[in-house]
Amino acid sequence: MSTKQDDYPDLHKVLILTQRPRRPGPLSASLTLGWRALLKIKYVPEQLFDVTAFPVIFLLMFTYLFGGAIAGSTGEYLDFVLPGILVMSVTMITMYTGMDLNKDIQKGIFDRLRTLPFWRPAALVGALLVDAVRYLLASTIMITLGYILGFRPGNGFGGLALGVLLLLIFAFSLSWIWTFLSLVVRTEKALMGISMLILFPLTFLSSVLVDTSTMPEWLQSIVDVNPITLVVDAVRGWVHGTVTNQEIYTVLIVSLGIIVVFAPLTMYKYRNKN
Repeated sequence: MSTKQDDYPDLHKVLILTQRPRRPGPLSASLTLGWRALLKIKYVPEQLFDVTAFPVIFLLMFTYLFGGAIAGSTGEYLDFVLPGILVMSVTMITMYTGMDLNKDIQKGIFDRLRTLPFWRPAALVGALLVDAVRYLLASTIMITLGYILGFRPGNGFGGLALGVLLLLIFAFSLSWIWTFLSLVVRTEKALMGISMLILFPLTFLSSVLVDTSTMPEWLQSIVDVNPITLVVDAVRGWVHGTVTNQEIYTVLIVSLGIIVVFAPLTMYKYRNKN
């Protein structure tokens, strides 16, 4: 049965006169894709296990396992080790940025997003912004637990907040490495293996748990140029009021260098991914 347009004037008017929606801008597209990542957490809350349970386990385990042996008391060691464990925990969870993207690639969501008419980097930028929220959540949980256990920053809450901000900048830059690798390796397990192979030596051969001055000279010379050591020393110095401008600038330069190298590589691979 044929239908005349006069029978549905309102529908005909909408179909004919409605203007085509404007293409979303970079910020709008990034926030929309970021909201998508947040919704994934809402429906699969187990994803927050790494930013809630792991920091708590690390802090309790290292404080009460090594505190007495290294510093003579758990209270004194807690003030020293909390900034280090904070950096270690946040650094460890940066790998999940690439793992989530790799999952999207395997499921075909990646190809679908690339066909949509919006700013192409939005899918990556949105995910990285949401991960920054996850890093902040992990930092908040650890600092709260630290206060409960007796941790007190020598530089007050302001110094603590600035230290966390510096850590978030470094973590954001580090996420670009795993994002790039997620576009190169074939499986999520391969990406996890590579990231662990890189992160474990970097985090444990650093000043996270001990002062580098207690190490042999040959080892100290290696540990002192470790990027994780540079971040830990800057965050610890800001927390306790001993940070220098050189330490801050070094971390910022390292972070910027990582972004300058890996962000263009990631976008090139993202555009040309088959």
